[in-house]
Amino acid sequence: MIEAQNLIKEFGKPPQRVLHGLNFVIHDGEFVSISGRSGSGKSTLLYLISTLDLPTSGKVSFNGQDVARMTSDEVHKFRNRNVGFIFQFHYLLPELTALENVLLPARNLRLHEEKTSLAMQLLEELALKGHEHKLPSQLSGGQTQRVAIARALILNPKYIFADEPTGNLDSQNAAMVMKLLKRVNKTHQTTIGLVTHEPDFAAMADREIYLIDGRIAERAKDFEGAPPSDVN
Repeated sequence: MIEAQNLIKEFGKPPQRVLHGLNFVIHDGEFVSISGRSGSGKSTLLYLISTLDLPTSGKVSFNGQDVARMTSDEVHKFRNRNVGFIFQFHYLLPELTALENVLLPARNLRLHEEKTSLAMQLLEELALKGHEHKLPSQLSGGQTQRVAIARALILNPKYIFADEPTGNLDSQNAAMVMKLLKRVNKTHQTTIGLVTHEPDFAAMADREIYLIDGRIAERAKDFEGAPPSDVN
């Protein structure tokens, strides 16, 4: 369970408050979307609940353990074993093949040999069969993003945090990615936090955290037909 208590985040001097005292719980196995217009604080919130950043005040805890009280080694170990990250930009290592990039988290834990079969399966599910031994420079933008998604899933993490994972994909590839995330959530009871500006994708989650100016709000009807905004 992820619990946010009076979560506040500020940047700059003088400090500008981006998140204003947020309180919520994400239960194990939930698929939660975080949405809102550009500047609403959705990516900032994802970074806090995924351990990539710390709040100015308040706390984020995993099963009662306050992230801010963990040592850097403890946080690093927690991420390696429990968390998968998917960003809008793929961050693949250019000198490694698609398969090698997918297996990189497993290699860091010396599990790459036993995870090779799963890596091949994930690449096939993401329509990348036949591209396993290509370098990122030999792949399209959509293909590299799908490799990054397979990399995030290779260790069957307990938590997946995705920041606009479909932002650089066409509609067909975006639907493929969302279908895979839903399957992983249901099959493995993986807890997923997904930042998206797409109402249709937000609606695919079990629950939506909708932000307006750094505060949790109800999605107003007049926003539902609004054009997609930029990523935070």
